[in-house]
Amino acid sequence: MARESWSNKLIYISTVAGATIGFGATWRFPYLVGENGGGAYLLVFFIAMLILGVPMLVAEHLIGRRLHTNVVDAFSGEGLDHPISKLWKGVGVIAILGAFGILAYYMVLGGWVMSYIGGISLGEIDLSTPLSAETTKNFFEASTSSPWKMTLYTFIFVAVNYYILVKGIIDGIERVIRWVMPLFLLLVFALMIRALFLPGAMEGVKFYIIPDFSKINSQVILLALGQVFFALSIGFGVMVTLSSYLSKKENIASISVSAGIINTMIPLAIGFIIFPALFSAGIEPASGPSLVFQVLPAVFSTIPFGAFFAVLFFLLLLLAALTTSITIYEVAITTLIEKFKMTRPVATFLTLAVIFIFGNVPSILADSIWSDIHIFGMNFFDAFDYISANILFITTSLLSAIFIGFILKKKVSLDEMTNNGEINQKIAPLLFYHIKFVIPALILIIFGFSFI
Repeated sequence: MARESWSNKLIYISTVAGATIGFGATWRFPYLVGENGGGAYLLVFFIAMLILGVPMLVAEHLIGRRLHTNVVDAFSGEGLDHPISKLWKGVGVIAILGAFGILAYYMVLGGWVMSYIGGISLGEIDLSTPLSAETTKNFFEASTSSPWKMTLYTFIFVAVNYYILVKGIIDGIERVIRWVMPLFLLLVFALMIRALFLPGAMEGVKFYIIPDFSKINSQVILLALGQVFFALSIGFGVMVTLSSYLSKKENIASISVSAGIINTMIPLAIGFIIFPALFSAGIEPASGPSLVFQVLPAVFSTIPFGAFFAVLFFLLLLLAALTTSITIYEVAITTLIEKFKMTRPVATFLTLAVIFIFGNVPSILADSIWSDIHIFGMNFFDAFDYISANILFITTSLLSAIFIGFILKKKVSLDEMTNNGEINQKIAPLLFYHIKFVIPALILIIFGFSFI
């Protein structure tokens, strides 16, 4: 059976954008901005995207498209004029483990969002009158600590992913992206307009876009560099897998730049929803990880038609999570299909079932009956997050840069970046040396400071 490929460049860029606008952009990015000086963090993040994000997108596209194969075999020596160790395929295995780690808790976050949409729609939490922080906190804790409720919502979210993924790249992922991305952008625009016209919204805008340079320190820089991995789905095989279905005619440098710009603009736009709303309600922006689930419902309760806009906001989060989760699952699914000759329905069911049983369920129970079980002093939910983000993503990215710089070497890498000398001839050598030397240095700095 012939391997599928993306219909066109626009669809592929939209898919990459969808893969990178999940909770990293809608949940993690806003609270990091709020905690780290607003515009100061934003400025550093833009620079980090330029020096780390876009080059790493090029790197993962280079590895993925080179052999048009799964994330494990992408690290093989096929097509090279020198033998390489089969151990390099272990990089792909680490990427799959990272994908498992993020999906283990990511799908549960999707369940949280669904519980909010259901709770607001059914009146379990009343946003028609201003709510206290204590009320929204109690609703959050009651929702997330109910194992049966969260298992049901998470299962539904997983089932939606299965329905899409079992149809394949074209009839599944691509078709969903065609419909979901325009709807997502429409919701962003509608909510941004509403937030910007709230009383006192401009104070939030000032906090968000005007940098206070005194807030920029080593902590802010490291957090911004680390956020790039989440923002661009780097280090867990997503871009390697998606680009393996990309035509050899496409310009991977141009696509990487486009993806980097889109992924910068979308979180930026979401910030224009959140921070004007926070300042309008007189709520402290440095609210941490609880910002979306505990603080924003209280904000929506202070504005006219708050329940309606709250449901729209959480629907936006759910769509963002969906476009990301289907691409992360595809990392393992493509590997099972090509390495073990499974049919897509079998590979899809096996992938989602294993992650649900051994990842999602433990993450759900981490807030209830398994709350006393700890790994490295963390519950299951936090352990999956910490290990995938601080060890697996970074290790995969570091080894990917080394693989390009020292294993594929200059000629093979430049041939892929320039489409065999047809494009990018001036920028390609600079990108190669940046990936070979600068990227590993930055990653080692992030890795070292993550344990301090």
